[in-house]
Amino acid sequence: MKTRLPVRLAITLLSLATLPACRAESAPTDAAGAKLRLQLDDSALSTDRPSARAVSYADIIEPVQPAVVSVYSAKVVRTRIEVPEFFRRFYGEDAISGPTQRQEGLGSGVIVSKDGYILTNNHVVAEADELKVALNDGREFTAKLVGADPKTDVAVIKVEADDLPVVTIADSDKLRVGDLVFAIGNPLGVGQTVTMGIVSATGRNVGILANKRVGGYENFIQTDAAINQGNSGGALVDAKGRLIGINTAIIAPAGGNVGIGFAIPANLASSILTSLVETGTVQRGFLGVNFPVEDLKPEEAEALGRKKDQRGVFVAGVTADGPAAKAGLERGDVIVGLEGRPVSGSQELRFYIASRPPGSEIRLDVIRDGKERSFTVKLGALSAGGPAELLPGVTARPLTDEDRRQIGAPRDLTGLLISEIEDDSPYAGRLVVGMVIAEINRARVEDLESGRARLQTGPNLLLVFHRDSYRPLVVNVK
Repeated sequence: MKTRLPVRLAITLLSLATLPACRAESAPTDAAGAKLRLQLDDSALSTDRPSARAVSYADIIEPVQPAVVSVYSAKVVRTRIEVPEFFRRFYGEDAISGPTQRQEGLGSGVIVSKDGYILTNNHVVAEADELKVALNDGREFTAKLVGADPKTDVAVIKVEADDLPVVTIADSDKLRVGDLVFAIGNPLGVGQTVTMGIVSATGRNVGILANKRVGGYENFIQTDAAINQGNSGGALVDAKGRLIGINTAIIAPAGGNVGIGFAIPANLASSILTSLVETGTVQRGFLGVNFPVEDLKPEEAEALGRKKDQRGVFVAGVTADGPAAKAGLERGDVIVGLEGRPVSGSQELRFYIASRPPGSEIRLDVIRDGKERSFTVKLGALSAGGPAELLPGVTARPLTDEDRRQIGAPRDLTGLLISEIEDDSPYAGRLVVGMVIAEINRARVEDLESGRARLQTGPNLLLVFHRDSYRPLVVNVK
Protein backbone atom coordinates (compact mmCIF):
# COMPACT_ATOMS: atom_id res chain seq x y z
CA MET A 1 0.00 0.00 0.00
CA LYS A 2 1.29 3.41 -0.93
CA THR A 3 1.27 5.98 1.85
CA ARG A 4 0.63 9.67 1.32
CA LEU A 5 2.00 12.57 3.27
CA PRO A 6 -0.55 14.15 5.64
CA VAL A 7 -2.26 17.11 4.01
CA ARG A 8 -0.96 19.54 6.64
CA LEU A 9 2.69 18.78 5.93
CA ALA A 10 4.21 21.37 3.62
CA ILE A 11 6.94 20.35 1.20
CA THR A 12 9.17 23.39 0.83
CA LEU A 13 11.78 24.04 -1.82
CA LEU A 14 14.80 25.48 -0.08
CA SER A 15 15.68 28.67 -1.91
CA LEU A 16 14.72 32.05 -0.47
CA ALA A 17 13.61 33.03 -3.97
CA THR A 18 10.42 34.75 -5.07
CA LEU A 19 11.09 34.05 -8.75
CA PRO A 20 8.58 31.90 -10.69
CA ALA A 21 9.45 28.35 -11.66
CA CYS A 22 11.40 27.82 -14.88
CA ARG A 23 9.64 25.77 -17.54
CA ALA A 24 12.39 25.40 -20.12
CA GLU A 25 14.35 22.18 -20.29
CA SER A 26 17.53 24.07 -21.12
CA ALA A 27 18.85 27.59 -21.44
CA PRO A 28 21.16 29.17 -24.04
CA THR A 29 24.37 27.20 -23.85
CA ASP A 30 27.29 28.79 -25.62
CA ALA A 31 29.37 26.38 -23.56
CA ALA A 32 27.77 23.39 -25.33
CA GLY A 33 30.40 21.06 -26.67
CA ALA A 34 32.78 21.76 -23.79
CA LYS A 35 34.38 18.88 -21.94
CA LEU A 36 34.03 18.68 -18.19
CA ARG A 37 36.91 17.83 -15.90
CA LEU A 38 35.34 16.60 -12.70
CA GLN A 39 37.05 15.30 -9.60
CA LEU A 40 35.55 11.86 -8.93
CA ASP A 41 35.95 9.21 -6.23
CA ASP A 42 33.69 6.17 -6.57
CA SER A 43 35.10 4.18 -3.66
CA ALA A 44 32.73 3.13 -0.89
CA LEU A 45 32.91 4.42 2.65
CA SER A 46 34.90 2.31 5.07
CA THR A 47 32.88 -0.28 6.98
CA ASP A 48 35.09 0.16 10.03
CA ARG A 49 33.20 1.19 13.13
CA PRO A 50 33.68 4.90 14.00
CA SER A 51 36.25 5.64 16.62
CA ALA A 52 34.92 6.74 19.99
CA ARG A 53 37.85 9.20 20.16
CA ALA A 54 36.60 11.32 17.23
CA VAL A 55 35.85 14.78 18.66
CA SER A 56 35.97 16.94 15.51
CA TYR A 57 35.06 16.74 11.84
CA ALA A 58 36.92 19.92 10.91
CA ASP A 59 39.49 18.09 8.79
CA ILE A 60 36.64 16.68 6.68
CA ILE A 61 34.72 19.93 6.31
CA GLU A 62 37.49 22.52 5.80
CA PRO A 63 38.54 21.32 2.30
CA VAL A 64 34.88 21.36 1.12
CA GLN A 65 33.77 24.77 2.39
CA PRO A 66 35.59 26.85 -0.27
CA ALA A 67 33.70 24.98 -3.04
CA VAL A 68 30.23 25.77 -1.62
CA VAL A 69 28.92 29.17 -2.73
CA SER A 70 25.96 31.50 -2.21
CA VAL A 71 23.84 32.17 -5.30
CA TYR A 72 21.95 35.46 -5.57
CA SER A 73 19.25 35.83 -8.24
CA ALA A 74 17.23 38.84 -9.36
CA LYS A 75 14.40 39.48 -11.81
CA VAL A 76 12.52 42.61 -12.80
CA VAL A 77 8.76 41.99 -13.07
CA ARG A 78 5.85 44.27 -13.86
CA THR A 79 3.05 44.31 -11.33
CA ARG A 80 -0.52 43.68 -12.46
CA ILE A 81 -3.24 46.29 -12.03
CA GLU A 82 -6.82 45.15 -11.69
CA VAL A 83 -8.88 47.01 -14.31
CA PRO A 84 -12.16 46.26 -16.06
CA GLU A 85 -12.07 43.68 -18.85
CA PHE A 86 -13.36 46.39 -21.24
CA PHE A 87 -10.01 48.24 -21.08
CA ARG A 88 -7.96 45.07 -21.47
CA ARG A 89 -9.96 44.09 -24.54
CA PHE A 90 -9.25 47.36 -26.35
CA TYR A 91 -5.83 48.38 -25.03
CA GLY A 92 -4.20 45.04 -24.28
CA GLU A 93 -2.33 43.78 -21.22
CA ASP A 94 0.91 45.72 -21.69
CA ALA A 95 -0.69 49.13 -22.07
CA ILE A 96 -2.18 49.04 -18.57
CA SER A 97 0.45 47.10 -16.62
CA GLY A 98 1.64 48.51 -13.33
CA PRO A 99 5.12 49.63 -12.28
CA THR A 100 8.11 47.32 -12.33
CA GLN A 101 9.36 45.58 -9.24
CA ARG A 102 12.66 43.85 -8.49
CA GLN A 103 12.41 40.35 -7.04
CA GLU A 104 15.42 38.75 -5.38
CA GLY A 105 16.23 35.25 -4.23
CA LEU A 106 18.97 33.40 -2.38
CA GLY A 107 20.25 29.86 -2.63
CA SER A 108 23.48 27.89 -2.62
CA GLY A 109 25.65 26.11 -5.16
CA VAL A 110 28.62 23.76 -5.45
CA ILE A 111 31.69 24.35 -7.65
CA VAL A 112 32.48 21.14 -9.54
CA SER A 113 35.15 22.27 -12.02
CA LYS A 114 38.15 24.55 -11.67
CA ASP A 115 37.00 26.63 -14.66
CA GLY A 116 33.76 27.68 -12.99
CA TYR A 117 30.90 25.21 -13.52
CA ILE A 118 28.54 25.22 -10.53
CA LEU A 119 25.72 22.81 -9.64
CA THR A 120 22.60 24.26 -8.05
CA ASN A 121 18.80 23.88 -8.15
CA ASN A 122 16.56 24.95 -11.00
CA HIS A 123 14.22 26.71 -8.58
CA VAL A 124 17.13 28.83 -7.30
CA VAL A 125 17.91 30.37 -10.71
CA ALA A 126 14.60 29.99 -12.56
CA GLU A 127 13.92 32.86 -14.99
CA ALA A 128 16.47 35.11 -13.31
CA ASP A 129 17.65 38.20 -15.20
CA GLU A 130 20.76 38.44 -13.05
CA LEU A 131 22.85 35.87 -11.19
CA LYS A 132 25.72 36.50 -8.78
CA VAL A 133 27.89 34.03 -6.93
CA ALA A 134 29.70 34.74 -3.66
CA LEU A 135 32.56 32.48 -2.55
CA ASN A 136 33.35 31.77 1.07
CA ASP A 137 36.60 33.77 0.76
CA GLY A 138 34.67 36.96 -0.10
CA ARG A 139 35.10 36.96 -3.88
CA GLU A 140 32.02 37.66 -6.01
CA PHE A 141 31.33 36.81 -9.66
CA THR A 142 28.57 37.39 -12.16
CA ALA A 143 27.23 34.04 -13.32
CA LYS A 144 25.39 32.88 -16.42
CA LEU A 145 22.87 30.08 -16.75
CA VAL A 146 24.25 27.17 -18.78
CA GLY A 147 21.10 25.05 -18.56
CA ALA A 148 18.35 23.76 -16.31
CA ASP A 149 16.19 20.67 -15.97
CA PRO A 150 12.92 21.27 -14.09
CA LYS A 151 12.11 17.55 -14.04
CA THR A 152 15.05 16.89 -11.72
CA ASP A 153 15.39 20.44 -10.30
CA VAL A 154 19.04 20.53 -11.39
CA ALA A 155 20.61 23.65 -12.90
CA VAL A 156 24.12 24.48 -14.04
CA ILE A 157 25.58 27.99 -13.88
CA LYS A 158 29.08 29.22 -14.74
CA VAL A 159 31.43 31.96 -13.64
CA GLU A 160 34.47 33.12 -15.61
CA ALA A 161 37.37 32.18 -13.36
CA ASP A 162 40.27 29.74 -13.22
CA ASP A 163 41.75 27.46 -10.58
CA LEU A 164 38.65 27.57 -8.39
CA PRO A 165 38.23 25.23 -5.40
CA VAL A 166 36.19 22.14 -6.33
CA VAL A 167 34.40 19.36 -4.52
CA THR A 168 35.10 15.66 -5.17
CA ILE A 169 32.01 13.77 -6.38
CA ALA A 170 31.23 10.36 -4.85
CA ASP A 171 29.18 7.44 -6.19
CA SER A 172 25.81 8.12 -4.55
CA ASP A 173 24.55 4.64 -5.50
CA LYS A 174 26.79 3.28 -2.73
CA LEU A 175 25.08 5.27 0.02
CA ARG A 176 23.56 3.31 2.88
CA VAL A 177 21.00 4.26 5.49
CA GLY A 178 22.94 5.34 8.56
CA ASP A 179 25.90 6.87 6.71
CA LEU A 180 27.12 10.10 8.26
CA VAL A 181 26.43 13.24 6.16
CA PHE A 182 26.99 17.00 6.41
CA ALA A 183 24.84 19.73 4.82
CA ILE A 184 26.67 22.89 3.74
CA GLY A 185 24.96 26.03 2.44
CA ASN A 186 23.63 29.48 3.29
CA PRO A 187 20.39 28.89 5.24
CA LEU A 188 18.15 31.91 5.78
CA GLY A 189 20.94 34.18 4.56
CA VAL A 190 22.97 33.94 7.79
CA GLY A 191 26.15 32.86 5.98
CA GLN A 192 27.77 29.53 5.26
CA THR A 193 26.66 26.92 7.78
CA VAL A 194 27.50 23.24 8.32
CA THR A 195 25.12 20.77 9.98
CA MET A 196 25.45 17.04 10.59
CA GLY A 197 23.11 14.08 10.37
CA ILE A 198 22.74 10.67 8.77
CA VAL A 199 21.18 9.22 5.64
CA SER A 200 17.62 8.53 6.81
CA ALA A 201 16.48 6.83 3.60
CA THR A 202 17.31 6.52 -0.09
CA GLY A 203 15.14 6.29 -3.18
CA ARG A 204 12.46 8.62 -1.86
CA ASN A 205 9.69 9.58 -4.31
CA VAL A 206 7.41 12.00 -2.47
CA GLY A 207 5.88 14.09 -5.26
CA ILE A 208 7.99 17.21 -4.80
CA LEU A 209 8.68 17.58 -8.52
CA ALA A 210 5.38 16.16 -9.73
CA ASN A 211 2.16 17.96 -10.57
CA LYS A 212 -1.13 16.94 -12.08
CA ARG A 213 0.14 17.02 -15.66
CA VAL A 214 3.79 16.04 -15.69
CA GLY A 215 5.90 13.90 -13.37
CA GLY A 216 9.45 14.68 -12.41
CA TYR A 217 12.23 12.19 -11.81
CA GLU A 218 12.63 11.67 -8.07
CA ASN A 219 15.02 9.40 -6.23
CA PHE A 220 15.86 11.61 -3.28
CA ILE A 221 18.29 11.01 -0.45
CA GLN A 222 16.48 11.74 2.82
CA THR A 223 18.52 13.15 5.70
CA ASP A 224 17.98 14.55 9.18
CA ALA A 225 20.88 17.01 8.84
CA ALA A 226 19.42 20.45 9.62
CA ILE A 227 18.68 22.31 6.35
CA ASN A 228 16.45 25.33 5.81
CA GLN A 229 15.44 27.81 3.13
CA GLY A 230 18.56 29.14 1.45
CA ASN A 231 20.20 25.70 1.55
CA SER A 232 18.81 24.93 -1.92
CA GLY A 233 21.60 23.91 -4.27
CA GLY A 234 24.06 23.42 -1.42
CA ALA A 235 26.20 20.37 -0.78
CA LEU A 236 25.37 17.18 1.05
CA VAL A 237 28.73 15.49 1.68
CA ASP A 238 29.78 12.19 3.23
CA ALA A 239 32.30 11.38 5.94
CA LYS A 240 35.12 11.63 3.39
CA GLY A 241 34.06 15.14 2.40
CA ARG A 242 32.77 14.03 -1.00
CA LEU A 243 29.62 15.36 -2.66
CA ILE A 244 26.82 12.82 -2.49
CA GLY A 245 23.82 15.10 -3.03
CA ILE A 246 22.41 18.56 -3.80
CA ASN A 247 20.06 19.79 -1.05
CA THR A 248 16.64 20.57 -2.52
CA ALA A 249 13.62 20.50 -0.21
CA ILE A 250 12.29 19.87 3.28
CA ILE A 251 9.03 18.81 4.84
CA ALA A 252 8.26 21.84 6.95
CA PRO A 253 4.86 21.92 8.71
CA ALA A 254 6.03 24.93 10.76
CA GLY A 255 8.06 26.55 7.98
CA GLY A 256 11.45 25.38 9.23
CA ASN A 257 13.61 22.30 9.66
CA VAL A 258 12.05 19.34 11.47
CA GLY A 259 14.64 16.76 10.43
CA ILE A 260 13.16 15.64 7.10
CA GLY A 261 15.22 16.96 4.22
CA PHE A 262 15.78 15.78 0.65
CA ALA A 263 18.77 15.92 -1.68
CA ILE A 264 19.23 15.04 -5.35
CA PRO A 265 21.73 12.15 -5.62
CA ALA A 266 25.14 13.21 -6.93
CA ASN A 267 25.05 10.61 -9.70
CA LEU A 268 21.87 12.11 -11.15
CA ALA A 269 23.06 15.70 -10.72
CA SER A 270 26.42 15.00 -12.38
CA SER A 271 24.77 13.21 -15.33
CA ILE A 272 22.51 16.22 -15.94
CA LEU A 273 25.53 18.50 -15.55
CA THR A 274 27.53 16.58 -18.14
CA SER A 275 24.62 16.49 -20.60
CA LEU A 276 23.92 20.22 -20.32
CA VAL A 277 27.55 21.27 -20.65
CA GLU A 278 28.58 18.89 -23.42
CA THR A 279 25.39 18.87 -25.52
CA GLY A 280 23.40 21.91 -24.39
CA THR A 281 20.33 19.73 -23.73
CA VAL A 282 19.10 17.16 -21.23
CA GLN A 283 19.49 13.71 -22.77
CA ARG A 284 17.67 10.81 -21.13
CA GLY A 285 17.63 7.13 -21.91
CA PHE A 286 14.60 5.66 -23.69
CA LEU A 287 13.58 2.04 -23.10
CA GLY A 288 10.52 1.82 -25.33
CA VAL A 289 7.95 0.33 -22.95
CA ASN A 290 4.63 2.04 -22.39
CA PHE A 291 4.81 4.17 -19.24
CA PRO A 292 3.25 4.18 -16.77
CA VAL A 293 3.90 0.47 -16.48
CA GLU A 294 2.22 -1.50 -13.68
CA ASP A 295 3.87 -2.88 -10.56
CA LEU A 296 3.44 -6.64 -10.17
CA LYS A 297 0.53 -7.47 -7.87
CA PRO A 298 0.63 -10.37 -5.33
CA GLU A 299 -2.05 -12.37 -7.18
CA GLU A 300 -0.17 -11.90 -10.46
CA ALA A 301 3.07 -13.08 -8.84
CA GLU A 302 1.33 -16.25 -7.64
CA ALA A 303 -0.09 -16.85 -11.11
CA LEU A 304 3.48 -16.71 -12.42
CA GLY A 305 4.54 -19.36 -9.93
CA ARG A 306 6.33 -16.87 -7.68
CA LYS A 307 5.94 -15.87 -4.06
CA LYS A 308 3.42 -13.16 -3.23
CA ASP A 309 6.16 -10.74 -2.25
CA GLN A 310 7.88 -10.98 -5.63
CA ARG A 311 8.62 -7.45 -6.86
CA GLY A 312 8.50 -6.60 -10.53
CA VAL A 313 7.11 -4.45 -13.33
CA PHE A 314 4.44 -5.68 -15.70
CA VAL A 315 5.00 -4.61 -19.31
CA ALA A 316 1.64 -3.65 -20.84
CA GLY A 317 3.16 -2.88 -24.23
CA VAL A 318 6.34 -2.04 -26.09
CA THR A 319 7.00 0.64 -28.68
CA ALA A 320 7.30 -0.76 -32.19
CA ASP A 321 10.94 -0.77 -33.30
CA GLY A 322 11.94 0.71 -29.93
CA PRO A 323 14.99 -0.41 -27.91
CA ALA A 324 13.00 -2.91 -25.79
CA ALA A 325 11.33 -4.47 -28.83
CA LYS A 326 14.65 -4.74 -30.67
CA ALA A 327 16.17 -6.51 -27.65
CA GLY A 328 13.33 -9.05 -27.62
CA LEU A 329 11.02 -7.82 -24.84
CA GLU A 330 7.32 -8.44 -25.38
CA ARG A 331 3.98 -7.36 -24.01
CA GLY A 332 3.17 -9.46 -20.92
CA ASP A 333 6.78 -9.76 -19.78
CA VAL A 334 7.48 -9.00 -16.13
CA ILE A 335 10.74 -7.18 -15.40
CA VAL A 336 12.10 -8.48 -12.07
CA GLY A 337 15.78 -7.55 -12.31
CA LEU A 338 17.76 -4.48 -13.28
CA GLU A 339 21.52 -4.76 -13.81
CA GLY A 340 21.60 -7.98 -11.81
CA ARG A 341 19.68 -6.72 -8.78
CA PRO A 342 15.96 -6.93 -7.93
CA VAL A 343 13.79 -4.07 -9.22
CA SER A 344 11.40 -2.65 -6.62
CA GLY A 345 8.83 -1.20 -9.00
CA SER A 346 7.97 1.04 -11.92
CA GLN A 347 9.29 4.24 -10.29
CA GLU A 348 12.75 2.74 -9.85
CA LEU A 349 12.76 1.48 -13.44
CA ARG A 350 11.59 4.83 -14.85
CA PHE A 351 14.18 6.78 -12.88
CA TYR A 352 17.03 4.42 -13.75
CA ILE A 353 16.29 4.53 -17.48
CA ALA A 354 15.96 8.33 -17.50
CA SER A 355 19.25 8.75 -15.60
CA ARG A 356 21.26 6.74 -18.13
CA PRO A 357 22.61 8.39 -21.30
CA PRO A 358 21.35 7.28 -24.71
CA GLY A 359 23.43 4.44 -26.10
CA SER A 360 23.94 2.82 -22.69
CA GLU A 361 23.44 -0.93 -22.51
CA ILE A 362 21.48 -2.29 -19.55
CA ARG A 363 20.58 -5.81 -18.45
CA LEU A 364 16.95 -6.65 -17.67
CA ASP A 365 15.87 -9.92 -16.03
CA VAL A 366 12.39 -10.89 -17.20
CA ILE A 367 9.83 -13.57 -16.35
CA ARG A 368 8.14 -14.99 -19.46
CA ASP A 369 6.02 -18.16 -19.51
CA GLY A 370 7.11 -18.91 -15.96
CA LYS A 371 10.80 -18.84 -16.81
CA GLU A 372 13.38 -16.15 -16.12
CA ARG A 373 15.33 -14.75 -19.05
CA SER A 374 17.83 -11.93 -19.43
CA PHE A 375 17.95 -9.27 -22.13
CA THR A 376 20.54 -6.62 -22.95
CA VAL A 377 18.89 -3.41 -24.13
CA LYS A 378 20.71 -0.55 -25.83
CA LEU A 379 18.84 2.57 -24.75
CA GLY A 380 17.59 5.12 -27.23
CA ALA A 381 17.17 8.86 -26.58
CA LEU A 382 14.16 10.42 -24.88
CA SER A 383 14.16 14.16 -25.54
CA ALA A 384 11.94 16.98 -26.74
CA GLY A 385 10.19 15.79 -29.87
CA GLY A 386 11.17 12.24 -28.96
CA PRO A 387 9.52 8.92 -29.77
CA ALA A 388 6.60 9.35 -27.35
CA GLU A 389 5.48 12.84 -28.41
CA LEU A 390 2.38 13.27 -30.55
CA LEU A 391 2.56 17.08 -30.38
CA PRO A 392 5.12 19.40 -28.75
CA GLY A 393 4.91 18.72 -25.02
CA VAL A 394 2.18 16.06 -25.42
CA THR A 395 3.19 12.45 -24.71
CA ALA A 396 0.84 9.72 -25.90
CA ARG A 397 0.78 5.96 -26.31
CA PRO A 398 -1.50 3.31 -27.82
CA LEU A 399 -4.44 2.46 -25.55
CA THR A 400 -4.12 -0.89 -23.71
CA ASP A 401 -6.67 -3.19 -22.05
CA GLU A 402 -5.40 -2.06 -18.64
CA ASP A 403 -5.89 1.58 -19.69
CA ARG A 404 -9.47 0.83 -20.75
CA ARG A 405 -10.17 -0.75 -17.37
CA GLN A 406 -8.71 2.18 -15.45
CA ILE A 407 -10.57 4.92 -17.32
CA GLY A 408 -13.80 2.96 -17.82
CA ALA A 409 -13.58 3.03 -21.61
CA PRO A 410 -15.55 0.75 -23.97
CA ARG A 411 -13.81 -2.47 -24.96
CA ASP A 412 -13.89 -1.55 -28.63
CA LEU A 413 -12.27 1.86 -28.11
CA THR A 414 -8.91 2.24 -29.83
CA GLY A 415 -6.70 5.28 -30.04
CA LEU A 416 -3.92 7.19 -28.30
CA LEU A 417 -3.99 7.79 -24.55
CA ILE A 418 -2.43 11.09 -23.46
CA SER A 419 -0.09 10.19 -20.58
CA GLU A 420 1.83 13.45 -19.98
CA ILE A 421 1.52 17.13 -20.91
CA GLU A 422 4.32 19.60 -20.27
CA ASP A 423 3.32 22.77 -18.44
CA ASP A 424 4.64 24.94 -21.27
CA SER A 425 3.03 22.91 -24.08
CA PRO A 426 0.87 25.12 -26.36
CA TYR A 427 -1.77 22.37 -26.13
CA ALA A 428 -1.95 22.19 -22.33
CA GLY A 429 -5.17 24.21 -22.33
CA ARG A 430 -6.96 21.97 -24.82
CA LEU A 431 -5.73 18.44 -24.14
CA VAL A 432 -5.60 16.73 -20.74
CA VAL A 433 -3.94 13.64 -19.29
CA GLY A 434 -6.25 10.62 -19.49
CA MET A 435 -7.96 11.77 -22.69
CA VAL A 436 -8.06 9.24 -25.55
CA ILE A 437 -7.74 10.49 -29.14
CA ALA A 438 -9.77 8.07 -31.24
CA GLU A 439 -9.76 9.95 -34.56
CA ILE A 440 -7.81 12.76 -36.17
CA ASN A 441 -9.48 14.51 -39.12
CA ARG A 442 -12.07 11.72 -39.40
CA ALA A 443 -9.49 8.92 -39.59
CA ARG A 444 -8.90 6.36 -36.84
CA VAL A 445 -5.49 6.38 -35.14
CA GLU A 446 -3.98 3.48 -33.23
CA ASP A 447 -0.30 4.39 -32.96
CA LEU A 448 1.91 7.47 -32.85
CA GLU A 449 3.04 7.11 -36.45
CA SER A 450 -0.51 7.22 -37.83
CA GLY A 451 -1.44 10.00 -35.42
CA ARG A 452 1.44 12.22 -36.51
CA ALA A 453 0.71 11.48 -40.17
CA ARG A 454 -2.92 12.62 -39.82
CA LEU A 455 -2.08 15.94 -38.17
CA GLN A 456 -1.81 18.95 -40.45
CA THR A 457 -0.86 22.60 -40.03
CA GLY A 458 -3.89 24.62 -38.99
CA PRO A 459 -7.17 23.42 -37.41
CA ASN A 460 -7.46 19.67 -36.79
CA LEU A 461 -10.71 17.93 -35.85
CA LEU A 462 -10.19 15.32 -33.15
CA LEU A 463 -12.69 12.80 -31.80
CA VAL A 464 -11.76 12.25 -28.15
CA PHE A 465 -13.04 10.04 -25.35
CA HIS A 466 -12.96 11.71 -21.94
CA ARG A 467 -15.02 11.39 -18.78
CA ASP A 468 -17.17 8.56 -20.12
CA SER A 469 -18.19 10.24 -23.36
CA TYR A 470 -17.07 11.05 -26.89
CA ARG A 471 -16.86 14.61 -28.13
CA PRO A 472 -15.28 16.55 -31.00
CA LEU A 473 -12.33 18.82 -30.26
CA VAL A 474 -10.54 21.25 -32.58
CA VAL A 475 -6.79 21.69 -32.06
CA ASN A 476 -4.85 24.28 -34.01
CA VAL A 477 -1.37 23.03 -34.98
CA LYS A 478 1.18 25.69 -35.89
